Amino acid sequence: MPSAQVLCVVLFDSTSAALRAEKLSRAAGLDVKLIPVPRHLSSDCGLCLRFRESDREPVTRILAESGLESAGVFPAASP
Repeated sequence: MPSAQVLCVVLFDSTSAALRAEKLSRAAGLDVKLIPVPRHLSSDCGLCLRFRESDREPVTRILAESGLESAGVFPAASP
C-alpha cells in the first residue's frame, strides 16, 4: 500500500471477526492488511483491518452483507 494513500482502520470486538473480515475483503479483491489496533483507538481486540479510504464503501458493504459487526471505522495513522 503506498504511503501517499489515505488509510482507514475498522475495529472489531473479536480477533475472529477481524480475521473473517480480512478473508472476505481479500476474496473480493481489496488490498487490506491486519494490523495491531492503535492504542489511542481501543484495547478491546488485538487486530484491526487497515484499508484505503477509497475502499471504505466496499469494505463496509462486505461487513454488512456477511453480518460482521464492527466497533467503528477510523482514520489510520501512517503505516
